[in-house]
Amino acid sequence: MKNQEAQSLAVKRAEVEFHNFASLGEPERALAVYAAENVRRGALIRKYRDFIGEFSPFLEIGANAGHTSYLLANEFGADGFALDISADSLRYGTALQRIWNFPRAPIRVAGDALHLPFRDNSLRFVMTYQTLSQFMDIESVFLEVKRVLAPGGVFVLAEEPLRRALTLSLYRCPYYDTMKPWERKLHDWGLLGYLVRDVIGAEQEESFGIRQNHSMNARQWHDLIRKHFADQRYDIFVRATGWGERSMKRLAVMLDPYRSEWRAARLLGGTLAAFCRKAGGPAQQAAAPGRLEDCLQCPDCAGALQRDEAGTLRCDCGFEAAEEGGVYNLIRSEERKELYPGRRDDIIDFSLPGHETQLLEGWEELEGVYGNKYRWINEHAAARLVRVTAGPQRLRIRGHAQEGIFAQGQPVRLEAAANGRRVGRWTLERHGLFVLEADVPDAEEYRIDLYASPSWTAPPDTRRFTVTISMIRLIDRQQNDSLICH
Repeated sequence: MKNQEAQSLAVKRAEVEFHNFASLGEPERALAVYAAENVRRGALIRKYRDFIGEFSPFLEIGANAGHTSYLLANEFGADGFALDISADSLRYGTALQRIWNFPRAPIRVAGDALHLPFRDNSLRFVMTYQTLSQFMDIESVFLEVKRVLAPGGVFVLAEEPLRRALTLSLYRCPYYDTMKPWERKLHDWGLLGYLVRDVIGAEQEESFGIRQNHSMNARQWHDLIRKHFADQRYDIFVRATGWGERSMKRLAVMLDPYRSEWRAARLLGGTLAAFCRKAGGPAQQAAAPGRLEDCLQCPDCAGALQRDEAGTLRCDCGFEAAEEGGVYNLIRSEERKELYPGRRDDIIDFSLPGHETQLLEGWEELEGVYGNKYRWINEHAAARLVRVTAGPQRLRIRGHAQEGIFAQGQPVRLEAAANGRRVGRWTLERHGLFVLEADVPDAEEYRIDLYASPSWTAPPDTRRFTVTISMIRLIDRQQNDSLICH
């Protein structure tokens, strides 16, 4: 099936996990990033305000915590929906409304971009940021967007990467704060981009198992957009860091017959913003979602949804979705069971209450906020997992190595054992997030032992630590399409 090729269940699971973990895992940093993104995105929307026309009802796909949907609802007075595959990240987004003192909120829906739970021609405006490049078949998302847009409606895609021609594509490089000193120096000079593969920082999402599609250049984006939309407007952004990229960008602009940045984007990469109008018009005024079920449809059978007195959405086919923490989960039932298993004996998610019953020895007190809750371990810690699904199993460990652990000049070494048998050994040479996977032997129950070195202290605390762990789980090896060892 085309949609299965576009994004596998394993990738969707990774996105649910990543957005839960990252959306407000570091609140101060996240709020600063979201505020800066809203300034940039708001300026673009205002620039093309006349082209867009009416906003309501709107949909943001891949909304994460929903910050740009809050912007649209409050600054532009629009009514609509914030959709993300992670229900948790949308729930955490209510903190943004409180902190930013926004009186209005979008309707929050957990959903799949490949199976949008909206009726045909029901939406006036659809937007997505930094999302399409997570699909191997981007056209599949275009088809869904075109289906739900009313005739004459506008689709905005922005902050999507443009493939860079001038690079050796030697390896994927992490974000600036986890670069090695020589990488930072090359980055500051504007030379690192000539060596590395794809977008700097994509390595973090890849480590979670989120596949990245950075294969599209400006011409390919243009051809795809023109295939599905009747009119379009573009903005491109070519970031030039250091003399190595600034000089090339100046040369490319000088050689461009229109003195535009399109040639520079082809050579150095960048990001694309596109405002795309669906055929038909004048643009139809779809009803604002005062009755939200008027826009929604059942994700299982595409039938009508009705809201009962308790606020639960129901379909005649048997599908139902209660409002949980302000979010409706409208992911197809078959996938919802896999993506939202709840409290299970094969998962230790430190952001969920009750996880401590599966911990054995070696764990410190719980720390962190929202989906980024964790425990420190010393040189050894143990936990208990019980298999729930049939088939070969794989162990997945998520954690973080602080910068201080590398101060001794040694790499971090990690080892995992299942029922006394070593199943994985890894070496970390960078601080930051890590996700490790290893196949485990067939068993009904597992004692998982984790070993880490070197230990270190963070004065004035005299305890010795190694790394933090935020999740340990079993996954079906046959369903998972990525083996991550960093």
